[in-house]
Amino acid sequence: MNRDYHSHPRNIVGKRIRELRKTAKPRSISQEDLCGRVAVYGVTFTRDQIAKIETGKRRVFDFEAVAIAKALKVSLQYLVSGHE
Repeated sequence: MNRDYHSHPRNIVGKRIRELRKTAKPRSISQEDLCGRVAVYGVTFTRDQIAKIETGKRRVFDFEAVAIAKALKVSLQYLVSGHE
């Protein structure tokens, strides 16, 4: 069984992260702003790494997903599944 790993996303949260950033109120959150918000929880990302996560080109470790969820003020359950 030969899998083409480049055609499948490497994470299940990337699209939701982008959606949450773009629809944040009172204003959207830039990728750079998200980097800063996540850093508060001890996880360091560059803007490029956030872009790769959002496009499914980079894997997300569990501790990173927890920090991203906190930074976006959603539960980890919502970040992963799209519902509480």
